[in-house]
Amino acid sequence: MKEAEDWIRFLRKYGPIVQNGNMFDEQIQRTAQRTNIKPITFDHPIAERLLRSFDNSNGDWKSVILTGTAGDGKTHLCRQVWESLGGSLEKWESHDPYVMLTCQRLNKGIVKVHVIRDLSAWVPQQGMDWPQDKVNLLLQFSKVLSETDSTDFFLIAANDGQLIETWKRLAENVNDTDIEDVKSALRIFEDLLFKGKEETSSLKFFNLSQIKSSELFKLAFEGFLSHDRWKVCFYGEASESITFGSQSPIRQNYQLLQKPLVQERLKTLFEFCDFNNLHVPIREILLLLANAILGHPDCHERLMIPKDVERVIKKDTVAKASLYSNIFGGNLSSIRQESIPIFRYFNLLRIGYETTSCIDNILIFGETDNQLSTYYEELIANDAFYGVDKVYSDTRDAYIEGGEEDDEKIKVFLDTLVAQRRAMFFKIPKKWERELGLWDLTVFKHVGTYRTKIIEPLNEGKKVERGIIRKIVKGLNRVWVGMMIDTDQEVYLTTGLTFSNVRVSRLLREVISVSPRLGQKVEIISRETNSLPVIQITLIPDIHCYFPLTLTRYEFLNQVAEGVLPNSFSKECFEDVMTFKSQVLTKLPEYSDQIRDEEGIETVFTLLGIDENGNPTKNNVELLNA
Repeated sequence: MKEAEDWIRFLRKYGPIVQNGNMFDEQIQRTAQRTNIKPITFDHPIAERLLRSFDNSNGDWKSVILTGTAGDGKTHLCRQVWESLGGSLEKWESHDPYVMLTCQRLNKGIVKVHVIRDLSAWVPQQGMDWPQDKVNLLLQFSKVLSETDSTDFFLIAANDGQLIETWKRLAENVNDTDIEDVKSALRIFEDLLFKGKEETSSLKFFNLSQIKSSELFKLAFEGFLSHDRWKVCFYGEASESITFGSQSPIRQNYQLLQKPLVQERLKTLFEFCDFNNLHVPIREILLLLANAILGHPDCHERLMIPKDVERVIKKDTVAKASLYSNIFGGNLSSIRQESIPIFRYFNLLRIGYETTSCIDNILIFGETDNQLSTYYEELIANDAFYGVDKVYSDTRDAYIEGGEEDDEKIKVFLDTLVAQRRAMFFKIPKKWERELGLWDLTVFKHVGTYRTKIIEPLNEGKKVERGIIRKIVKGLNRVWVGMMIDTDQEVYLTTGLTFSNVRVSRLLREVISVSPRLGQKVEIISRETNSLPVIQITLIPDIHCYFPLTLTRYEFLNQVAEGVLPNSFSKECFEDVMTFKSQVLTKLPEYSDQIRDEEGIETVFTLLGIDENGNPTKNNVELLNA
């Protein structure tokens, strides 16, 4: 029993507690050693390639830079390299971010490996003087980048943005004879960062924030669920206790995570992040999973420990521990949710606040409505844990009756309704996805099409069908022209009468064919394998304009094409789409709006309008000057 309880306390360390900070990996390792509990582990996607860079069986050693967001696993990867080279644990556990060891490299003699496991913690803070030893070390690394036979190798971990900033500051602290080495290193870093390259002749560069969140989730999730301490909780003596028995929300949440449908929907949430270029680091994935299991708003730091379970059961507040709500940080305060990126990203989907009349009718009237009873039984009544409890039943009845004296109960019911809609997102089976409108529970109503008609075909090397492209073009035209134009066969490039980028633009500059014609075309393509799709507008061969088509932008353009202006993300998307228009306008072939003839100078303006059916009309206005 003690082993099981110790595991829950250990798991809590991964959750959204105040102590989690920059020393997260070190804190977990120290707690693991003290409690004799193995940390949650899995093979990082780049671990094998990283270790190979310092493997004695590999004659081609290179220095390495690891960059990414906080929590991407940089420190843990540095530790793996350190241990693989025989570095001492005592030295690693020092508080100095810089450690160095000397080792024998196969057939190459003695070499030094310098490890800076946290560049931002090691370099002086902004405005402070640089110690000469730190200047010398980074200068040495800068020189190593242009050498092929160096006996010094570096492993440097730096958060996004720190690398460039550090070397710019370094340039201010070196003499004239060394400045070129620093500038050369800076050019290399910029080339690697902004051109997507992964190595040079002497350096390997791993940008961990470029790894897909859904890929990291899959690996972290398997490591989380397969940890051997779960067996102690649910398959031994502890399984008969109140803490881990059949009434335990901890047990129920763990079992829910094992359900294939819950796993698939959870993976979908991470795909939503990928589709919107939102990176979720490993630390926050593990934070989410720990919170999903242990979350409860009435416990200290809103996470359960073993002694809380009995109290939660006795007070009949088990429903507040629902995994479905905890996944969105529902157990946390709104301020805390907003401070943790993964919950902020998930809540951008507005699951729980978006709904349909059908789903709400099931939740509110399904118990007594014969037409809805089948859905109600399978999705709500059969869930003894997070389906219908006394609080839900009483407040629902008060909501239906609508008495003024029951205002407090109605407010409680509306809150529980949010939780039930979130649960529906994870419960609706595939057979009912279309029928009940699964994606209508999110702000992204068109995500199903985005996945099946764009992402999947592009990943398989296929083309996106014309119907999808034309609807996007219709949305582009409506934003760019500023009128409810219905054409989807051509892209209309317009400006304001003052040649400005105003909302309503009637001065026609160019018409671009969607289908291939005279070198012009509009496509949705993938510029790199498994990357986000982009809209490519080809003006003439070899002149292309690109617009990354995130899920948010796709949703915006689809809803505009359908005659809706989606307020939830309209301003940002509008500006993005108008910036794309400016890009296309600046790449138009140079041409003159003035047509000269022998009798004088003729200026022709074409003003765009629309008829009663939404079709474009063109009116030429001629100005003649003798």
